[in-house]
Amino acid sequence: MRLDLKLTGCRAVTMDPARPAAHTIGIWQGRIAGLDSDVADLPAAETVDLGGAVVLPGFVDAHTHLAWNGRRTTDITGVTTVEGVLDRLADVGGTGWIEASGYDRRIMDRPLTALDLDRISDGRPVYVADLSGHACVVNSVVLHQLPEISSDGWLTENEQLAARTLRLPYSLDEITAELHTSAQQVLSEGVTMCAEAGIGAGLIASSPLEAAAYQRARLPIRVQLMVSAHVLHDVAADPADGIPRAIDLGLHTGFGDDMLSLGAMKLWTDGGMMARTAALSAPYAGIDNAGQLAEPEEFMRAAIIDAHHAGWQLAVHAIGDRAVDFTLDALQEAQRRRPRADARHRIEHCGLVRPEQLGRIAELGVVPVVQPAFLWAYGDDYSEIMGAQRAPWMYRGRAFLDHGITVAGSSDRPVADGAPLRAIDFMVHRRSSGGRSVGPDEAITVEEAIRAYTLGSAYACRKEHVLGSLTPGKLADLVVLGDDPRTSDAIAEIPVLATMVGGAFRYELGSAATAGGTSRPAS
Repeated sequence: MRLDLKLTGCRAVTMDPARPAAHTIGIWQGRIAGLDSDVADLPAAETVDLGGAVVLPGFVDAHTHLAWNGRRTTDITGVTTVEGVLDRLADVGGTGWIEASGYDRRIMDRPLTALDLDRISDGRPVYVADLSGHACVVNSVVLHQLPEISSDGWLTENEQLAARTLRLPYSLDEITAELHTSAQQVLSEGVTMCAEAGIGAGLIASSPLEAAAYQRARLPIRVQLMVSAHVLHDVAADPADGIPRAIDLGLHTGFGDDMLSLGAMKLWTDGGMMARTAALSAPYAGIDNAGQLAEPEEFMRAAIIDAHHAGWQLAVHAIGDRAVDFTLDALQEAQRRRPRADARHRIEHCGLVRPEQLGRIAELGVVPVVQPAFLWAYGDDYSEIMGAQRAPWMYRGRAFLDHGITVAGSSDRPVADGAPLRAIDFMVHRRSSGGRSVGPDEAITVEEAIRAYTLGSAYACRKEHVLGSLTPGKLADLVVLGDDPRTSDAIAEIPVLATMVGGAFRYELGSAATAGGTSRPAS
């Protein structure tokens, strides 16, 4: 046997308990052919000495938004004054919509309003997206097209969706370009697979033809598409099938190949903490507001049950503990009506989980898909709005693992820093960017945190048989790091030297250098 590629001189952390470490990795036809003595004496078309660098399985981001992240809008991240926002938007040329992203109402000198935006719009519609993705500010041109909504320009959840729908759709060319921009970014952070959290309809959708953009793009990363539950529709199937609603052709979770596939069906049950719309069982600290459920319970429950019957894995957005209660009840009801072994339903975010909810999550086999970087970026604010009792329950780690629950890591990019090493750092140290300790009892080990972004996230995406560990037979996806996270004092700062997908280097730091100073042409 002649290998396609042999990686030598590495310190591989395989995440495979049967063989936890390796120094040589053999690759053939895009898969791992063997480790160490299995391949040491085999010839190879190419051999790369990694000079002692650390190698991990490629990171899997189980919940992200590639198109949204790559969208070319005016960036107002960090702008703290209304005049500063208007100055940025006044320079936007062209015709049609003026779009901005990164607005953070919490840090403004005063809230931005429609009347403010009218000053610079010159009759064009303006849409300023909140950093959370759950709110926006629009101008009067937009509000006049939404006569059923009374607002000063600030819109949340379904009202925001109504405004965004006026802008849609984006063209396939636009979406394709956005996807390529994001793919290069995630590769530079060691991510080899992303789960796109909601296409076709809903808050994050870009076009009813969105899946076509992913087919057209032929990205250098693996992508799994979550389809919005809003596209479920009545089907005239045989009554014996027990499937009253589906998407066209009966497609469901698992369709596709190792590069592009259908994942879970995405449903939103509440909003977000940043916009104060996550549904809580008790009000946010200091205000008379407990958030809200996204839709009537009957609508959401029917969507969950029908999607379950149609063979979908469910990815249910639930941030507040009240939304988590609803989600667990609905998933339990779906399984009661039609038991499915290893349905592997997910709760996206699982942001606030009361102690008594942990057992139910474990019992139902639900996978929490968490975003630890939220607490690194916004942990100070979230701790204040949750109060002293509830703050330790946010984006749990240790409690999930102690209950035997598989934890999947993700980013929700671009809401927060999408780099997995940043999230792993937070999971270990539980300190915000402001230095605040956030739920220190939920800290986990470095190895456990790495597992969340490799095997855990692969499991959430039903890909653990081919991804998540450096195991012979699995796909040759890996990341080369400049230091060992298990011993580093600054995990988030470790450089990503190279990222490989399917046995080909898709990213290399610098122009042609891999770890250890070995020079080779970039693939």
